[in-house]
Amino acid sequence: MSESFLTESHAQLRDEVRAFAESVIAPRVTDMEASRAIEHDLASLIARRGWIGATISGEYGGMAAGHLAKTLIIEEISRTSAAMGAMAQASQLGTAKIIHFGTAEQKKTWLPRIAAGSCLPTIAVTEEGSGSHVLGMAATAERDGDDYVLNGSKVHVGNSHIGTLHGVVARTGDGSKGLTAFLVEAGRPGLAVSPHQQSLGLHGFSFGELVFDNCRIPAANRLGAEGDGLDVAYSSSILYGRPNLTAVALGLHQAILEATTTFCHERIRYGKPLHALPTVQRKLGQMQSRLMTARLTAYHAAHLLDAMPTRGRPGTEPDNAAPGCDAELMNAKLVNVETALDSARTAMEIHAAAGLTTNRPIERYLRDAHHIFAPAGTSDIQLLRLAETALGTSKGHYSRRLTTPAVTIPA
Repeated sequence: MSESFLTESHAQLRDEVRAFAESVIAPRVTDMEASRAIEHDLASLIARRGWIGATISGEYGGMAAGHLAKTLIIEEISRTSAAMGAMAQASQLGTAKIIHFGTAEQKKTWLPRIAAGSCLPTIAVTEEGSGSHVLGMAATAERDGDDYVLNGSKVHVGNSHIGTLHGVVARTGDGSKGLTAFLVEAGRPGLAVSPHQQSLGLHGFSFGELVFDNCRIPAANRLGAEGDGLDVAYSSSILYGRPNLTAVALGLHQAILEATTTFCHERIRYGKPLHALPTVQRKLGQMQSRLMTARLTAYHAAHLLDAMPTRGRPGTEPDNAAPGCDAELMNAKLVNVETALDSARTAMEIHAAAGLTTNRPIERYLRDAHHIFAPAGTSDIQLLRLAETALGTSKGHYSRRLTTPAVTIPA
């Protein structure tokens, strides 16, 4: 059923990414796990394939392949390494703000570099003191002539240590209209990256802290108008963050099932393969059902996002706009994260003590899956937003307010 969403070109892209992941990424996973160091080289190799530019239009050298293609890219990379899948999704998330809010000059300057793999963008919104409460942020940007001066810090920034262009949302005033977004090049005076901290999983990926101490940037680096920062943050999270993390969870889920079925073929109990036991068969059936459902929600949501009509600059959504797909994107993230975690636990139950050792990948998959839970909203946040959809109290659809890049992949 999920295959019905894919064209021949999608299938070819999936095969291409899988071949790269298995031949180039897979041999380095063991070293990444052992060293826990940030994997700069692999990130560069992936970026230079052009895959970060999946949703960038051909005008700027991008693939113009759309969100479903982006989902396939992240999914296939994550099937081999969730750390590298997280790297790819974080950069594609960082691309969103320029596509939707960048000026013509900003797009001309940065999108070709991102598409070519020479620039890895990030988005920096979360702060230690506010978490997912975006309006609670304290970092400031004060206008000083033709510049802005940034002060404060951002945490859990994906690709913090390898990013070359940070999209930063800071406070320029009070309330929801007091947030503004900026492009801050790595290496600017006044911007520092805190030392890399060890984490539970996603070894090889960096998601650290950016510290701004009187960091001066030109006003031309502002994204959109003053006061657009909340829209930059929310739209990036909804239109890219949720489907991107959905794809990471989906790739992990596929890997979990594959590793478990392989184990069940190899492990002999009572003279037969482990999967001959009815209790194990039931668990495998649960995992298969979860994965099938998860993939359907992921592909369906991305397909709907690709199908949204192309619009101009961000603005008020018209009354007669086509239905948005924000709810489907939220649900896809919820379903994929929760089912991946459920299947990781089921896989550990099937592996029993064998799953506790690092010579099998199951413990890595379980650790990595926990990293996908919080970004772009925890499951509780998704459920609250879905409740608003059910009650008819949701506050609009970013998926129908913002430009959707044209998709040129042939049918």
